[in-house]
Amino acid sequence: MAGKEDPTQNSEHRWEGLQEIDRAISENRLTSYSWKKAWADPWGRIKLIAIFVALAAFVAFVIVNDVIL
Repeated sequence: MAGKEDPTQNSEHRWEGLQEIDRAISENRLTSYSWKKAWADPWGRIKLIAIFVALAAFVAFVIVNDVIL
C-alpha cells in the first residue's frame, strides 16, 4: 500500500463540493450536518416546523382523546 496514493489526496478524485459531507461522515456528525442544512434552507425550515407542529397536535389529540375522555 506504500506505492498507492491516497484517493482523498489525489486531485483528480477530490470532489470539493462533497468534502464537508465526507468530513462529517468521517467524524460521525452527519445527522448534525443534515439538521443544520435543513434549518438553513427556508423551505426546509418550514417543513421542519410543520412536522413538529403536526406531531405536537397528534400528541395533544391522543392525550385528550384517550386520557381525558
